[in-house]
Amino acid sequence: MNRPNPLPDHSRSFRTSDRRRFLGSLATALGAPLVFQDLLLKTGIFPSALAQEALLKGWPGKEELRMLSDKPLNAEATAKLLDDEITPYSRHFVRNNGLIPDRARQGTLGDWSLTIDGEVNESLKFDLDALKDTFSPHEAALVIECGGNGRAGYYPKVGGNPWTLGAVGCARYRGVRLKDVLRHAGVKSSAVYIGYYGEDLTLSRESGKFPISRGVPIEKALDENTMLAWEMNGKPLPAEHGFPLRLICPGWPGSTSGKWLKRIQVRDQIHDGTKMTGTSYRVPKHPVAPGAKVPTEDMQIIQTMPVKSIITHPETGNSSQNGRNVRLRGHAWSGKGRVARVDLSYDFGATWTQASLSNPVNAFAWQRWELGLKLPVTGYYEIWARATDITGGMQPMLVPGWNPKGYLNNAAHRIAVRVA
Repeated sequence: MNRPNPLPDHSRSFRTSDRRRFLGSLATALGAPLVFQDLLLKTGIFPSALAQEALLKGWPGKEELRMLSDKPLNAEATAKLLDDEITPYSRHFVRNNGLIPDRARQGTLGDWSLTIDGEVNESLKFDLDALKDTFSPHEAALVIECGGNGRAGYYPKVGGNPWTLGAVGCARYRGVRLKDVLRHAGVKSSAVYIGYYGEDLTLSRESGKFPISRGVPIEKALDENTMLAWEMNGKPLPAEHGFPLRLICPGWPGSTSGKWLKRIQVRDQIHDGTKMTGTSYRVPKHPVAPGAKVPTEDMQIIQTMPVKSIITHPETGNSSQNGRNVRLRGHAWSGKGRVARVDLSYDFGATWTQASLSNPVNAFAWQRWELGLKLPVTGYYEIWARATDITGGMQPMLVPGWNPKGYLNNAAHRIAVRVA
């Protein structure tokens, strides 16, 4: 059997020289020389400054967001919009699976109540005043991040909303701890999981159907940080964010933090509601090849979200206004708790500089980091941010292992900076 001859050495050299000419033309387009061009050749990474897309604007009150779909409503922020230590309503992402309930749009409680039933000693029902009067209030700044945040970075491409970096936010919530409510009902020893049910409607408005009904193990439900919230940033929950009550399971994918709550069922098995079965919010139990078909039995439910960081200032594509001195800042967070350090690189990972990192205001809030860099020469740079959490978990330099739904992309964030 005849086999094709391998490419001769001069062919490989031609490819390298061809890429160098290409980078030279890029430098012209970027308006600045490509600093660390040899490292860029080795990584094969496309310059960040040329990877930006035009944004489709959001709706009233959230005009700055990039809208991914309007039915259901899904929208994200750009990294620069997430610079606030507490994410305002206007810049907080929205992830819906169905239609916002009429009650939420109208902002009226009417006959609303929350039912707690299932594997409990006593089924209970609370209106909002009863929740506020019966249990001690709890307030915290909490990160909520969609499990598919970063999905657009996967290749081969996968289905679902093509989130980039903006399906995350850290708002301040007020409500009660879920564990206090569950213990009031009396959790039975048979309890394994909880499942939530909301008032949101399927796109076809089918009666008795739920666009999403997920849950968490009973241990997570009883964690002191899991809460039922009725306020966001000092105001009643906005319609898009779950009025009048939502569940928040910090450190886990946002899909576990159900909105427009009307019932929490304590189960004696893993919850099997909508988007809890099949491949929804699941990743392979073991590494798979990009594009592989993974049997359902080889998938596992996503629980803890990985460590992550973003650069919120300067905006990518920025031209330094202070010579070679660049002041950077951003946030870092992890589903495993505190972030231990954030490091930045301006030479494609060849060297790293540790940033100053603030303590979180409470568990599962993101942490502000800052760093001043003096870049060696004028030109075009890619600046990368990489966080490490207290367990030693570290952001990968490139997109992590592929999965069929494009979940959990926590690759190091990079921005383009030009120094004149």
